[in-house]
Formats: sequence, structure tokens, C-alpha cells
Amino acid sequence: MVALETSWERATTSEVTVLVGWLRTARNPQRRRRSGVQPGTVNLRTGKATLAEGYAPSTINHALSVLSGFYSFHTHYGRGPAVNPVPDQAGRRALLGHHSPLEPHHLAPRARLRQKIADRPPRSIPDQLWTELFGAMTCDRDRALLAFYVSSGARASELLGLRMEHVDWAGKRICVVSKGSQVLEEIPASPEAFAYLAVYLGEHGLPEATQPVWRARHGSPRPLTYSAMRAVLSRANAKLGTNWTLHDLRHSAAARMAGDPELSIVEVQAVLRHRHLSTTERYTRVRVGELIDKMQQHYAKPKIERHFTSGYTPEDIQAVFGG
Repeated sequence: MVALETSWERATTSEVTVLVGWLRTARNPQRRRRSGVQPGTVNLRTGKATLAEGYAPSTINHALSVLSGFYSFHTHYGRGPAVNPVPDQAGRRALLGHHSPLEPHHLAPRARLRQKIADRPPRSIPDQLWTELFGAMTCDRDRALLAFYVSSGARASELLGLRMEHVDWAGKRICVVSKGSQVLEEIPASPEAFAYLAVYLGEHGLPEATQPVWRARHGSPRPLTYSAMRAVLSRANAKLGTNWTLHDLRHSAAARMAGDPELSIVEVQAVLRHRHLSTTERYTRVRVGELIDKMQQHYAKPKIERHFTSGYTPEDIQAVFGG
């Protein structure tokens, strides 16, 4: 608005259009990397592409949602323009309301200026690469964290906020504050994760009940932050030549649960705390990494040679059955 010399009270759809155009062409300063990896390139080990140098379509849509909410708030109190400058689609907004699961879902077009987002299946870490990543951890704290991530399916921020009073050793479960509802919820974790946690706490001491479980290893006593945990994963990626993220650990947990025939899709939804079953069903798709491994095994199979019963020559078989 400042660049267009227009105050926010007089903004129209034209100004919002200019904003979207700028976001689609501008470079995102957070994409600058010191590692020398070019934005948008595909990592051959993981099959994942690094983030492009511009703003992602989902980021642009999020910005439009925030801007629309801002103007809706001020319009409610009689401030700003009379009409929300962010285009809306009434049919699409109606889909966000209550919907009976017995009724079919109806599609609605995107609102104007909204970006199309590709429906890509979530990328999970194959077992072989997971073993390498786990082996690249340098301390029991980091091993315990990865074990909890891949067995509980907790989000990165949820697990980092775990307090000592919310660890149930006997029940092999933890309680985390869910990102969406902000409600304390129980989730199970593997015995291996609790074993690494016991080793970590045995080395660094048992925190008080109300204190965070995960703490920084160096400097003054303080909780482990999201950026610090991401740095741990970045160092492992630099060593292994991969580009895994913390959220890939949740994807891996979900894919493992969805691939277990002993667990129903509804049970997996409950553990992952997905609001909609359709979100959980995305993990039932074929994983690209596993498909590539299976296809390589298929290509490596020896060619079956044709054998004929004694008394028949290949020329006779060719004449009767063809090539």
C-alpha cells in the first residue's frame, strides 16, 4: 500500500492484484542459502525438491486469507473500505461449514487471485535412509527426539513443548498440546523412544515436573527451541547429502502407521489427530521411494527362457504358435 501511495482504508481489489503479482515474481529472502544449493533443485537421494526462490502458492494464499480477515475485522467495526478488497468465493466458503459425511462433497472454483496448489503426496523417509539419519545423530537427546517423532507422529513444535509431568512411563504415552485445538492430548510412543529418553535424562538429570523435557546441551540451562532442533537436522543433512525436514518425520510416522495392516485408517487418524479422514487417507497412497525400489527389483529379475518338450524343434513351435 505504501509503494502504491494508497492508505489501507482506501484499498481496492486493484491494489490486492498488484500485491499478488509482486508475490508471484519477487524473491523470498528466506530462500537464501549458504550451502550453495540452487533453489528448486531436486535432491537425488531423497527425491525432494528444495524450495523455490520465490513465494510458494500456499504462502500467497495464506497472505490473502490474513488480509481478508484483517479487512473483515475492521469492516465489522465500521472502519476501512465498505467492501472487502480481497475477492471471495461464496460457494467455496460454504464448503468450510458443517457437512454431513453421508452427503457427497461438491467442488467449488477458487476465488479470484487464489493460487492453484498441486496435490502432492507427502514424502516419507525410506527405512534405509531413516537408519542413516538416525545414525547421524550425535547424542542421546537427538536420538530420543527422532525416535519420538517417528513413533508418535507428533508435530515438531508439539514434541519440543513436552513437559516432564506429561510423560507416562508405564503407559508408554505422552501428552502434548495440539497445534490446532491447543488442547492437551494423549499420544502413544514406542518403547525404544522411552529407552532413549531414559538414557538422555540419566546423563543430563531429571527436570522438574513443570519444566520442558528437551534442553540445550551447551550454555545456560534453557529449553530446546525449534530453530535449534532444525539446526541439528541441517547438520545431519549436510553430512548425508539429504534435505529432510522436521515435518518429514511426521510424514514417516503416518506412512508407517497407514501401512500397518493391524491398524485401521480411523485409528491412524486418531493418533495423528487429523480433523478430516481425507487428510489421513493421503498416506495410503503408494510411496514413490518404495515403488522405485520395487521396480528396480522387477528389472533385476532374470529373463525366463522358453523350454520345449523333447521331440519338438523351435521351428515347429514357431510354425504352430508364432513368434
